[in-house]
Order: sequence, then structure tokens, then C-alpha cells
Amino acid sequence: MSDHANDRLAAEALGRLRDALAAHGITLPSLDLHLPSYAGGYDTPPLLSLGNCNVATAHRLADVLDEVSNGIANRGVER
Repeated sequence: MSDHANDRLAAEALGRLRDALAAHGITLPSLDLHLPSYAGGYDTPPLLSLGNCNVATAHRLADVLDEVSNGIANRGVER
């Protein structure tokens, strides 16, 4: 990876997402930087590849998102 600012932004986002998922017991084995997006000439950070997961991981991810959504709704916070 280069030392370009967009690369650092993508790596930071990747680390934050990986850590946040791990805090909820979720691992996406193929979570990584999307290497083909480096081939483009865009002035934006590279994409992140969320990759594939098994059914159990998909359910766990949905459960965590539901818990957060329900917690927000129960506090009366608008989304």
C-alpha cells in the first residue's frame, strides 16, 4: 500500500470495521481492501471488500444490526 492519504483513509476504515465486528464476535474472513479499485484513476479512497461469509455469520451480523436498530428506536432517536 502506498502512503497516499486515500490509502490511509481506507486502511483506517478497514481497521475500524474489523474491530467493530470483532467486538460483537463477528469475523468476515475476506474483509480487505478491494485491490481492483486501486486500478482506477479516481481521487477517492479504495473500496473495501466485505467478502463472503457463512450463514451463521450472516445471522449474527443481522442480529447485531437488529439490536442496534431496536436500541435506537427504543430511545426515540430518529434515524
